[in-house]
Amino acid sequence: MLLGPALGLSAILFSLGVAGVLLRRNAIVLFMCVELMLNAVNLTFVAFAQLYGASGYIIVFFVMTVAAAEAAVGLAIILAIFRHKQSVDLQNINLLQG
Repeated sequence: MLLGPALGLSAILFSLGVAGVLLRRNAIVLFMCVELMLNAVNLTFVAFAQLYGASGYIIVFFVMTVAAAEAAVGLAIILAIFRHKQSVDLQNINLLQG
């Protein structure tokens, strides 16, 4: 695997994720953009693991574990909010305001 194209693709994916988090109001889309950023970071770790050994693969394993846990908890929270508000639009969610 070539390092340059892998890092370029990773940068593009991470930028798309950041743009999605900053611009979108839907909680599901925001959630998917966070996952896209985590996958971009994983691609970077795999690209560097080709040069520096297997430690990058181990870090990818931990990132995937955290992403799976985050997906489970995040989707449960989004489902609970949808049942309460009938919407996942972040503009309409103000549950923490007294």
